[in-house]
Amino acid sequence: MTVTKSHCFYCFDVLAAHLEGRKKHLPAEFDDDSLYVFTSRPLFVTWHITHNGTQRLRGCIGNFSAMKLHAGLKEYALTSALKDRRFSPISLKELKKLDCGVSLLTHFEAGEDYLDWEVGKHGIWIEFEDDGGCRRTATYLPEVMPEQGWTKLEAIDSLLRKGGFEGRITQRVRESIKLTRYQSSKTTVTYEEYIAFRDMKRPETIGGGSGKNLYAN
Repeated sequence: MTVTKSHCFYCFDVLAAHLEGRKKHLPAEFDDDSLYVFTSRPLFVTWHITHNGTQRLRGCIGNFSAMKLHAGLKEYALTSALKDRRFSPISLKELKKLDCGVSLLTHFEAGEDYLDWEVGKHGIWIEFEDDGGCRRTATYLPEVMPEQGWTKLEAIDSLLRKGGFEGRITQRVRESIKLTRYQSSKTTVTYEEYIAFRDMKRPETIGGGSGKNLYAN
């Protein structure tokens, strides 16, 4: 299944309705699960904010468990915007500066080792044990490595730190990693695109009236 701008518009309006105190949001214009269409997918919702011409991450959370798209996107549009522990909750005054990205994850494969993946093609999910013997996990979506300009080794070491590994990263630590690679279909829309879509749809659709979370960036 390919992600479309409709998925992003839906997430944008779910967040806008929450921040504006509206009781209704735009209905989804994409399929949910049905007898004939299987659309449950692992998914992530990503928010970026632009300030003084510079874009930065504002929230990114998703789930590797397959979710029905209507419920999953509604949940993670809000969770990624309001409950990403790395950031304060997104506020109404920030809404006009945001863009929204939706990633639907596909093609999960077990890697033979920690380097068995391609930069620019795969996202990576790693499992490892910290110095105390506790199991840890962490993931980066496919676009993260090219955006950061990382090599495979740099991405793995960064992901270990992200997952909470605080010790010295040695070759033995890297080789102990269990890696899963995956691909994604992603689309992003700006606030301006969302507003144009919302204004076209709102009169006919809205009317009056005001699993475990994962971090992938």
